[in-house]
Amino acid sequence: MRLGLERFLASGYEAFQDKRIGLVTNLTGVNQDLVPAIDLFANHQGINLVALFAPEHGIRGDAKEGEKVESSKDTQTGLPVFSLYGKSKKPSARMLADVDVVVFDLQDLGSRYYTFIYTMAYMMEACQQYEKHFIVLDRPNPIGGEKIEGNLVEEDVRSFVGLLPIPNRHGLTVGELALLFKYEFGYDCDLTVIEMEDWERSDYFDDTSLFWVPPSPNAPTLDMAILYPGTCLLEGTNVSEGRGTAKPFEYVGAPFIDGYQLAKEFNSIGLAGVLARPTSFVPTYQKFEGQVCSGIQLHVTSRQDFHSFETGVKLLETINKLYPNDFHFVQHPNGRYMFDLLIGTKSMQQMILQGTTETFLAQAKEQSTQFKKQTTKYRLYH
Repeated sequence: MRLGLERFLASGYEAFQDKRIGLVTNLTGVNQDLVPAIDLFANHQGINLVALFAPEHGIRGDAKEGEKVESSKDTQTGLPVFSLYGKSKKPSARMLADVDVVVFDLQDLGSRYYTFIYTMAYMMEACQQYEKHFIVLDRPNPIGGEKIEGNLVEEDVRSFVGLLPIPNRHGLTVGELALLFKYEFGYDCDLTVIEMEDWERSDYFDDTSLFWVPPSPNAPTLDMAILYPGTCLLEGTNVSEGRGTAKPFEYVGAPFIDGYQLAKEFNSIGLAGVLARPTSFVPTYQKFEGQVCSGIQLHVTSRQDFHSFETGVKLLETINKLYPNDFHFVQHPNGRYMFDLLIGTKSMQQMILQGTTETFLAQAKEQSTQFKKQTTKYRLYH
């Protein structure tokens, strides 16, 4: 296969040789030989790279989730690095003043919570406003392009982990999302998508010839990415989603949980394609730092049958059923619940507490089916 990055460097750049280029990237922006796009652009005779733009986790991927990233100077190239996860998430006129064309090359995770796609949306909005050309160098959806799962985000809970009405597992590449954003959601910038060659919708990341480069500190493996559309929902609760361990979003637990009991109860539901194994772990930071947590590790036994979103919802329902006096949703000082922002609605908390999630799951299935119909025209690959 060939990445959008490789096709752009081979010939796509020629249409923009006289333009000043700004590059939105991080450590995932590499070619198939793991050479960073930053270096490839900076050393390319036909590309005038003048600025870098950093998403969440920073240009080199060393910032933790939610940690503000300051604008700086890149140590390798000496170029200015403008943060898109600091004081503002939308580029300012000053950031784009010396740029004619913005190129986007980031590896998405395939889930709506992952903020890189909203960095793209805000950059598209800024390019529209300041009349800059926007180019997306397409990369695979690591968890495939066939499955779509989840509900659409309701307007009153929009945030940077759910900015637009897309499902939890959207099944699109960043290039396809850019087309959707432009033609359905009003981010009407001057857009070019450089497609990949020889990527198929049924491909997971390990079906490609690419090396996995963790897009953030808690995205170490493809297994994590497959589970993430469901287990990320735990972030909005007082149960650890495994951050600060070797298996984030695979481990789930808390000091008040009995891992053997939870594994037995969860497995008794009989969800397709997944099994829970009792385990214990000690997070090195965040929830329950330094404390022993009992819980489970989720193992995907069949990618074809597995439904991550349903798994996450049913897991939360099960934890509440077993530990109703200990389990709760976390409210921030500003009054908002992170869980509402992640799940995309304010109605789901009570359904989980009451054990009545089946109606919601049926509605989510209808919404994801409708989303698939809406996005068919933007699909670039078969």
